[in-house]
Amino acid sequence: METIRTRCAWAESHPLYLTYHDDEYGVPLHDDNLLLERLALEQMQAGLSWLIVLKKRDAIRTAFDKFQIPVVANYTESDVDRLCSDAGIIRNRKKIEAIIANANRLLEFQRNGSSFDAWLVNNAARKLDLPNWVKAFKQEFKFVGSEIVNEFLLSIGVFPIKHEPNCWLTKTPHQEFLSRG
Repeated sequence: METIRTRCAWAESHPLYLTYHDDEYGVPLHDDNLLLERLALEQMQAGLSWLIVLKKRDAIRTAFDKFQIPVVANYTESDVDRLCSDAGIIRNRKKIEAIIANANRLLEFQRNGSSFDAWLVNNAARKLDLPNWVKAFKQEFKFVGSEIVNEFLLSIGVFPIKHEPNCWLTKTPHQEFLSRG
């Protein structure tokens, strides 16, 4: 017998929200390619609804070669033009160029023996507040502001999600980002 779950009201408004709410939102994420993808999706969402991004997510993932950092980092101007003409994705040149620049930064981290995950874990261990997180992001990455950084950190479990009181996830222990468990 299937258990009926009560969720946050926003999650009940569309099937794509249901899956994202239940399986991804606030769940710690430590894979650099997936972290680049999540940051890129948050950047793509700026000025738009999250539902638009979720509807285009598969096309975005395909267009950006599954966010493989070395591949995206090596995109050229012709790749930017290709992406800007792809009707399946959000075609904002500044956002696309920022994603490529950020992939280059992550590739630089990796070449120096580190990772995006290590950078996030280090900063999470310092228990930064949002303004200091934003400052840290702006020192390293392109097209990051308070809303993008906040939603990114919520989405990957650095900041705990505040679910509605009747949501089934309110009763589920928060998975700590630093526990890696």
